[in-house]
Amino acid sequence: MRFGPVPIADAEGAVLAHSLVVAGRKLRKGRILGGSDLALLRDAGIEDVIVARLDAGDLDEDAAAAMIARAMVPDPASAGLRLTEASTGRVNFYATVPGVLNLDVSRIEAANRVDPLITIATLPPLARTRRGGMVATVKIISYGIARLSVERVTESLQDSMLVQPVKIRNATLIQTDTGTGPGKGENAVRSRLEALGIAMDGVLTVPHRISPLAEAVAASRAGLVLILTASATSDPSDVAPEAVRAAGGTVTRFGMPVDPGNLLFLGHQGGRPVIGLPGCARSPALNGADWVLERVSCGLEVGDGDIAAMGVGGLLKESPSRPYPRERRR
Repeated sequence: MRFGPVPIADAEGAVLAHSLVVAGRKLRKGRILGGSDLALLRDAGIEDVIVARLDAGDLDEDAAAAMIARAMVPDPASAGLRLTEASTGRVNFYATVPGVLNLDVSRIEAANRVDPLITIATLPPLARTRRGGMVATVKIISYGIARLSVERVTESLQDSMLVQPVKIRNATLIQTDTGTGPGKGENAVRSRLEALGIAMDGVLTVPHRISPLAEAVAASRAGLVLILTASATSDPSDVAPEAVRAAGGTVTRFGMPVDPGNLLFLGHQGGRPVIGLPGCARSPALNGADWVLERVSCGLEVGDGDIAAMGVGGLLKESPSRPYPRERRR
């Protein structure tokens, strides 16, 4: 592509690089200049104009953006995505279902290294999506781009993005009571579930003891069990993890390197996941439990390695609900 000022006589069919107001009429940038446009410019005494001119091996910005978007998501409906029509060199991607964003990070990074005028920006891997929320954009920075560069990008991007939809449809919240009530937390948990399209299938409060908590876990028929204890779970053998084991389940992970959210535990019982929520889940603020809840709800396997990897980037902002801040302020 050639870019720069050219005489009016040579500008027909070129792309106007900068908007102009001539004789009260606005010619917007990106416009393909025709004969009437050039006559208007000549009559106004303009002798040259800054344009972009595509060469034989170039694609215009919209065609290039559309090709790249189609390569990333060949079947938007099955990928849980909606793609906009290309305009000004841009295609936006919107989620059509709640879930988490599944990306092939290495291929998208490789595509962004092909040509700096081709850009692909996305939400982070496994970010939560909401219906109608924007998750990615393809933008061609220039008015035209070499077809060869676009083809190199599309070859590496096939099927590189989809929304992993929520698979769990209902959840039970079990709270424990040490004698002073279960504490506030139901509303925050309900909001988290609603954001994922999961129905709250019962809220139970039981004494903070192994036996009644185990009975409540075993009795639930929901696809997910959430436990929020009145007293923080501070050991793998504390009341809540032991209750899951007493109900015939297993605890696969206690503790996570995300703050707030350290005191989470994850297990299974009766073929469905069980999440022991940390106390910070009583607040609507982002915490480590959100990351685990979102992935588990979408049917993704969350193991030791997955939770361990959350540590980098896992230092979240101070939670106002914490009675002991991490760093005492003077």
